[in-house]
Amino acid sequence: MLLFDTDGVPPADRVDAYREAVVTETGSCAIDHEPGADGHVHKRIKSWHFAPFALYHTSGSGFRYWQTARHLRQDSWNTVSIVTVPAGRGGFIWNDHQQDMAARDLAITNKSAGYWEVNWTGTGATLCLLADAAHVGLPDSMIHTAAPHVAHSPVTPLLLDHMRALRRGADQITEGPVADDLGQATLSLVRALIASVGAPPDTRREIAEETRFDRVLAYVRAHLTDPDLTPARVAAVHNISLRSLYRLCDEHGLGLAQWIIRRRLEGARRDLAAPEHAHRTIEAVARSWGFTSPTHFSRRFREAFATTPRAWRATATSPTAGD
Repeated sequence: MLLFDTDGVPPADRVDAYREAVVTETGSCAIDHEPGADGHVHKRIKSWHFAPFALYHTSGSGFRYWQTARHLRQDSWNTVSIVTVPAGRGGFIWNDHQQDMAARDLAITNKSAGYWEVNWTGTGATLCLLADAAHVGLPDSMIHTAAPHVAHSPVTPLLLDHMRALRRGADQITEGPVADDLGQATLSLVRALIASVGAPPDTRREIAEETRFDRVLAYVRAHLTDPDLTPARVAAVHNISLRSLYRLCDEHGLGLAQWIIRRRLEGARRDLAAPEHAHRTIEAVARSWGFTSPTHFSRRFREAFATTPRAWRATATSPTAGD
């Protein structure tokens, strides 16, 4: 959902209008802008809600956003923020800790952490998850301990891929049980990330056990296109036996092997209908979703969708498909 766009605001009013929109969403903060090439501020914010998180995508000309203990005293709203920079190059500062930020980097902090800042120069973007700290349910001290070390967590790439997937599908999933389930999966990954580098061993093991199923699904989603993605590989990555993996999935009503195949088929089906993939052969699309045998892919596709890949592509891309 589009939350704010400077294109509809006179240049002289953009700084104040942007600040008002951001403070309403994220609480008390400070913002400094870098004008674009035309000397004006350009910003666009989209937002979605996956309770207990809000997801924000901000893009445009350069800026700095920061919060301090003073801002927490002003509104008494302690929040947890997870930030990445999907476009451009930026930076993250947390007290004495500083790091460059690009597409594969992640930063986490909360409002009680003292001083923290995210920034970019030139044209860029941030993707940010934000929730009330009470909903995350972990001590501030654990979040503070984790903040400088998230780059070393095995959960970090899973959460990054999860955030990107949320962003891609957010406009189609805005409310209802699916959005709620995604919010809870996000919460599990955030808790697992913080605990993996910020908690004592006993707590780390407890939260790892609590969040294992969501981490398994996040890993599978991130590697759906790998031809060698198998339940055995998933089990090995998560340091559990294959039998334990199947038991975990059974407890949640999931048949893992069939779930993987179904998600791959759905991805291939989308690509076969997409104009940007029209130049690719059916076999190339199938391979990009982990199907190494064209015959196996065609059979599975027909079983799932009651049509062949070729017939589906012809129907989905015909001039009357949208009528």
